[in-house]
Amino acid sequence: MAGALPVSPLAPATIGELPPVAGVRIATAATGLRYKNRPDLLVMAFNEGTSAAGVFTLSATRAAPVDWCRDALKASGGKARALVVNSGNANAFTGKAGMAFVDATVAAAAGKVGCAADTVAVASTGVIGEPLPAAALVPHVEAAAPRLGSEGWLAAAEAIRTTDTFAKLATVTATIGGVEVRLNGIAKGSGMVEPNMATILGYIATDAAVPPAVLQAMLSRAADLSFNAITVDSDTSTNDTLMMFATGVAGNPTAADVADPLWAGFVSALTTLAQDLARQIVRDGEGAQKFISVTVSGAKDEASARRIAKCVANSPLVKTAIAGEDANWGRLVMAVGKSGEPVERDRIAVSIGGVTIARDGGRVEGYDEAPVTAHMKGREIDILLDLGIGAGSATVWTCDLTHGYININADYRS
Repeated sequence: MAGALPVSPLAPATIGELPPVAGVRIATAATGLRYKNRPDLLVMAFNEGTSAAGVFTLSATRAAPVDWCRDALKASGGKARALVVNSGNANAFTGKAGMAFVDATVAAAAGKVGCAADTVAVASTGVIGEPLPAAALVPHVEAAAPRLGSEGWLAAAEAIRTTDTFAKLATVTATIGGVEVRLNGIAKGSGMVEPNMATILGYIATDAAVPPAVLQAMLSRAADLSFNAITVDSDTSTNDTLMMFATGVAGNPTAADVADPLWAGFVSALTTLAQDLARQIVRDGEGAQKFISVTVSGAKDEASARRIAKCVANSPLVKTAIAGEDANWGRLVMAVGKSGEPVERDRIAVSIGGVTIARDGGRVEGYDEAPVTAHMKGREIDILLDLGIGAGSATVWTCDLTHGYININADYRS
């Protein structure tokens, strides 16, 4: 289906190749398992000694590759040598056959890269419940292996797409103890996006040297501030996977505590990168025409602010009003009220596009809807809800809900 849809109107103006990350080699292949005449398999190889970290879906119906990656990270002590991702088939709810598919894929990659099986990460994305032959990817992984290093990050981002209308990738640099390091990332996601950990599929690699435990702490926090702060349709995927790999080639100094000031610039850069990728996913929300930022301030604490913002961002009534360019701010008040979080009705203030509409429990006297209506006609919608009861704040990014979302998902398997 990828490629059949028009590119989202919210897509970046330009999408280009990223600089390489030392210690990472990339190859892609076209397997034909679902898509015809397009790459749908990504293989990455990492230098020996590469640290790895991951956050995964909390879905009770999680896919076999998720179970494998969680267990492999523990077994390897947070190390990785290879990554294999296929798109078009989620290998979820496929029973014992699903794990047999994972085992065969891992064995093929480990054999070609020359590494232990528990240092191979795997992921799948696509249709749920469709069985795959155990060895379906084996010849394609083996054929891609000799070409590792022949392709770049743009090809990698293209290979993992499903209903995405554009490839999602980003790069930043940081300094650790005077040594410059690079971070590259790719992601995929367009629908079934309401992360309950990270989001659909995301992969970040850096040439920095970072101990596995520190890398895990960094990634978990970055996920909370990025992938856990987006939603398209309130549905958590069976396959959500976010992983990060640190090859150590840069040779920077390290520290064993994530709170050490040595890491400050790197942590900031990682958060910036993760938020960039997460917002790109929202901008490619299925059928999306508007990018929406929902900021909640004055909440009891950060966690409460995020839950309230998610409640607003997931409301079909809010999302359809924005799709219709209707400044129906009462729906925002409704969504705050149903959140179940601590709220004092007469302290809430509501703003859209920088215009305060309501405060102290009622509409602002003399409120002029014209500038808000004008704001609603744009592509970028900004909503601010100040609860006035605490210091907690959070921002969640979402998109509008249009007929396009229905059309895409009604025809997903056909």
